[in-house]
Amino acid sequence: MLQLTATILENVPVAERTFRIRLDCPALARAIRPGQFVMLRLPGTHDPLLGRPFALYDTVLDTQGQPIAVDVVYLVVGKMTGKLSQYQAGQSLTIWGPLGQPFRDVGTSSCVTCVAGGIGQTPFLAYARQLLGQRGYGGDPAKRSVEQVRLYYGVRSAAFAAGVGDFRAAGVAVHLASDDGSLGTRGFVTELLESHGPIGPLAGCGPEPMLHRLAAIAEQWGVPCQVSLETPMACGVGACFSCVTKVKTAHGDWDYRRVCVDGPVFDAAQLVRE
Repeated sequence: MLQLTATILENVPVAERTFRIRLDCPALARAIRPGQFVMLRLPGTHDPLLGRPFALYDTVLDTQGQPIAVDVVYLVVGKMTGKLSQYQAGQSLTIWGPLGQPFRDVGTSSCVTCVAGGIGQTPFLAYARQLLGQRGYGGDPAKRSVEQVRLYYGVRSAAFAAGVGDFRAAGVAVHLASDDGSLGTRGFVTELLESHGPIGPLAGCGPEPMLHRLAAIAEQWGVPCQVSLETPMACGVGACFSCVTKVKTAHGDWDYRRVCVDGPVFDAAQLVRE
């Protein structure tokens, strides 16, 4: 894990109350993998006191193809993200990472389907580029492992859809749903997924009820499913035990696992659905 002060290169709006921030941190950009996250903290203030977790959106390459910066996409939902949205290029943030477990290798498959709700699309751009062989991450060379990546993306309304153009530019087939029908199909994104029939392997990120439904769909279809949890975290390194989730054990019962260390990516079949 690296902890450093990173200069902001960009902090730009990409949708309603949604921003993409680009941080100059070459060492971290070279090490991080899709599915992992970083912790960000506003320097020089104790309000808020703690950092916040943010998934890797993607890395940025220089003219020689070397990773030099990290992109994070975030939704303004509270004090920290509200203040963060006011930061400008040239200012600095405290950042530590890479943290957590990345997406696991799915082997050779014709298609991987990512299912996102709300701000849950953020871990999937780098993952899609990795699967399609467009990028290598964490020092690994680029290697294509799937023929196609699909993204099923649900938002409350069209104004909140962030990064759709990025996914399409990466060659991802995008299917959209919205609560109010202003974008794509009206209704839940899991309903849109089900209407297209058995598809797999699956990966999901979004609100907990959506992930529970996605896990049930994966079980019904008999396909593997990874889910990235959006659990609030205080430290990001497993010291505070504030981000635990229930996971099934080999003995038929369950135990707590720290999302920041054992996740945020879990096998959906291992999670206790309540």
